[in-house]
Amino acid sequence: MTSQTVTDAPRDLIDAALAARDKAYAPYSKFYVGAALRTEGGQIIAGCNVENAAYPEGVCAEAGAISAMVLSGETKFDEIVVVGLGDVACTPCGGCRQKIREFTGSDATIYIINDAGKTLLTLTREELIPHSFGPENLK
Repeated sequence: MTSQTVTDAPRDLIDAALAARDKAYAPYSKFYVGAALRTEGGQIIAGCNVENAAYPEGVCAEAGAISAMVLSGETKFDEIVVVGLGDVACTPCGGCRQKIREFTGSDATIYIINDAGKTLLTLTREELIPHSFGPENLK
């Protein structure tokens, strides 16, 4: 593991991720998550987690933002901010790491922030998911 340099997330992405987190639907776990990404075209797209009574059928915030991005007509993003609750780093789950892998370059930036908008972690995609599986593995 390499040591991480924390670089502050862009304010517009922080604000969008916090606003998305405030709209999350998490009546069972009470664990609210928001994400906001910036597409290669400069669009900011946000997502929030959405639970339901059949727990495994919920949707993560990162997956929601990525789905909305694809719906908007874009398929690549350069940076994403993820925020959970409190001061503990809310890093993407394994499935979301793979989704991030699918739609970013290796130098994409993943920011993990806290409730106050303070950046806790700054990672490249390669640091988030080293030795990842992608389209080139299918050749």
